[in-house]
Amino acid sequence: MCPADNEDNIKRGWIIPIGGAEDKENDLVILRRFFELCGGKNAEILVIPTASELEDTGPRYVEIFESMGAKSNYAAIDEREDCFNQKIIDGLEKATGIFITGGNQLRLSTILGGTPVAKLIRSLNAKGVHVAGTSAGAAIVSEHMIAGGANGSTPTEDGVTMAPGLGLSNKILVDQHFRQRDRIGRLLAALSYNPFASGLGIDEDTAAFIDPDGVLEVIGSGGITVVDPSELTH
Repeated sequence: MCPADNEDNIKRGWIIPIGGAEDKENDLVILRRFFELCGGKNAEILVIPTASELEDTGPRYVEIFESMGAKSNYAAIDEREDCFNQKIIDGLEKATGIFITGGNQLRLSTILGGTPVAKLIRSLNAKGVHVAGTSAGAAIVSEHMIAGGANGSTPTEDGVTMAPGLGLSNKILVDQHFRQRDRIGRLLAALSYNPFASGLGIDEDTAAFIDPDGVLEVIGSGGITVVDPSELTH
């Protein structure tokens, strides 16, 4: 799945993969920056908590964004059939920002993949709606998603499991909880399957704010490891 085409006079929305465990209690630097990007007090942020099976995940993020002054709601997408619900689709179309929570990447890909909701997220991002995702929600922004794999510094042939992502970008491949879980090996293994993309290993409480021109800004308390295999010949 590649990014949706956009009209020449419309800038794409930002893509914001977050490494997980972002601050939700203190300064909320990452979440507040996303809120401001989406319009501040005029923001309408839709939370997609599909990756999580915890009932309070969606409401918790809604409460955070509403405390900042945004209008916010969450889409109760627990089964594939929910992705055909016109009420959920209408809610997405009103959003100035979409936030995809953490949890299990494969829940996201198996429930959202190929549905009207997945297609609409790509289309809306092409029309200027900003999309952020944390942990599993960060992994799925890529065309090729890291779904699992072994921790450690050494890449191995069977050290990573891949699955289709949302395809908001086909130029990056994202891994999260990066330094905390020692995931350089699986990122390198994933990139060996697809050397066209650049790898972003994003630490916890850290986000890559990627603007419509592809410029990346690092926000948060950690770092981002960038692996560029574009000139790889062997």
